[in-house]
Amino acid sequence: MARYNPPEQPAILQVFDIACLVGAIFLALWFPLYMGWAGVSKSITKIDNPTWELLHQTPAQVEQWTKLGKDVSAAHDIIQNRYNYTIDWTQLLIMVVVLVGYFIFLFRASEREYRDVIDEKFNQK
Repeated sequence: MARYNPPEQPAILQVFDIACLVGAIFLALWFPLYMGWAGVSKSITKIDNPTWELLHQTPAQVEQWTKLGKDVSAAHDIIQNRYNYTIDWTQLLIMVVVLVGYFIFLFRASEREYRDVIDEKFNQK
């Protein structure tokens, strides 16, 4: 039985594949930030005249903030910037549809490739 030799891809096409993958990863990470879907929360709960006690910081935490060079007003925005855990159901549904569509495409394309390899290997006797 002959050993299977996959088709060879030229070096320029390998570089193109890598560039496409790097671009896709960059877009996947950057696009949600650009659209405002991820990143810093949109609202900060403001405290007028903040103190360490109002920000619920222990003396040990205050000492660490001081070591970082932050006073109470500078630390206020960092401490009060909380994650927003609300779910946008429309965006979640879009994400699910895109992911399911991608996996359906991936499995169908992989099945075709697999069948081609099997046909090439065993049906040419």
